[in-house]
Amino acid sequence: MDPLFLPSETNSFRRFTPESLAAIEERIAKKKTQQAKVNQENKDQGVEEDKLTPQLDLKTCKKLPSLYGDVPVELIGEPLEDLDPYYSDHKTFMVINKRRTIFRFTATPALCIIDPFNPVRKAAIKILIHS
Repeated sequence: MDPLFLPSETNSFRRFTPESLAAIEERIAKKKTQQAKVNQENKDQGVEEDKLTPQLDLKTCKKLPSLYGDVPVELIGEPLEDLDPYYSDHKTFMVINKRRTIFRFTATPALCIIDPFNPVRKAAIKILIHS
């Protein structure tokens, strides 16, 4: 079956968990080592690499396109793994509110002490995204 025509029941939304954050950190470390190798090999050559750009339909403060299906009720207002491949190696997560508006937040500790899974930070995010 063609991946572009997946049935609408397919759930592409996954909760943002500590395991998700660890996977992002692994991708960042892997990208840095690959970048160091490429820079070392191409130091003399002026080779430019293709850079990934954010998808325009998944920008912050825009409505989630219907292409991605309905957000399950239990995931509305909850931190989710980002759908945009551009953010796969950025420490970010997304939150979608009842009106299907996309919000992005950083997964780095706020005030250097409050991680993204702290109940106080979760409450603050719920207040920020409330319509």
